Amino acid sequence: MLVTKHTLAASSAYATPYYLVRGTKPGPVVMITSGVHGNETASMAAAQKLANDCMAGRRHMVRGLLIIIPRVNQKAYRNKSRGKPDLNRTFPRHISGKAKHPLASAVFRLARQYGPAWWLDLHEANGLSQRSSRVLGQTLITNPGSRAVPVCKRIIGRMNRSIPIRDRHFNLKQHELPGSARTAAARLLQARSVTVETCWSLNRSERIKYQTEIVHHFLREAGLF
Repeated sequence: MLVTKHTLAASSAYATPYYLVRGTKPGPVVMITSGVHGNETASMAAAQKLANDCMAGRRHMVRGLLIIIPRVNQKAYRNKSRGKPDLNRTFPRHISGKAKHPLASAVFRLARQYGPAWWLDLHEANGLSQRSSRVLGQTLITNPGSRAVPVCKRIIGRMNRSIPIRDRHFNLKQHELPGSARTAAARLLQARSVTVETCWSLNRSERIKYQTEIVHHFLREAGLF
């Protein structure tokens, strides 16, 4: 396994580190983004932990290529804000369309370069979906008809069996969000793209734990681990 660290949007105001983790055998490409919204710190911590674990040899990837951008929106992170404009509304919407923000353009250019079979976008949201279907906390979200649906259902089942408090269980949502990384990945790259949402009201350590476990489930499903 080989891990290398690089800089996205180098020599710009949006420069941010990313990692390439190469397995010892050929396999699929999986992309993980986090910190598209700068105030969603637990998701960023989970992504950085994965990168650190790979670099330290605590996680060993058997095959394929894993791309990790732990903190996409450095400016919003420094400001402790979601970010203006909302970066997750600025990704390309059509094959001939362009991203509406230089940072979204840089992220999507990297994705086009490697052509991920899977794209996981880690986020955090208000509310517990187990209590209300109107909120996004504790959900996996994918586009309607996505080939990711069966895998999402399996992972939700595994997660929920391990979570004793029913209110904290995960649910599946299926909808498009034009301008988001997830929908751009599905429409333009034909990737199996999933948004992972944990709930703000839970302890940060618990949110990091859920994000970490879900990512590992997806990587095993994809055949990387």
